[in-house]
Amino acid sequence: MTSSYLIFATFAMAAVTFITRALPSLIPRKLLDTPWLHRLNESLPLSVMVLLILTSLSYQDLSATTTLNSAELHLLMAQIGALLLVLLVYHISRQLLVSMIVGIAAINGLLWVLNNFLG
Repeated sequence: MTSSYLIFATFAMAAVTFITRALPSLIPRKLLDTPWLHRLNESLPLSVMVLLILTSLSYQDLSATTTLNSAELHLLMAQIGALLLVLLVYHISRQLLVSMIVGIAAINGLLWVLNNFLG
């Protein structure tokens, strides 16, 4: 079952990639130059990145007995702080790579601060 799922997922991703790459050549140029499509094109990478980060937040290990000094809570707080910083940096710079680098540095820095000063 797992191998058939992986094969299906691979072909589905290939089909979506092919369609998204071929679609601009099939759509009239006048439609491609509309302002709403340009705004969508600008915000799409950040939207995908935010969705990926939100789905990977580690809140599953939290419970009612989780204390402020727990490593699980520190990780979640660092992830949320890094996500907010990524959003701010992307809003200011409009550079996805810079935002990703800031996010990686922020999550590591926030984890260090939270573990050393609250842990």
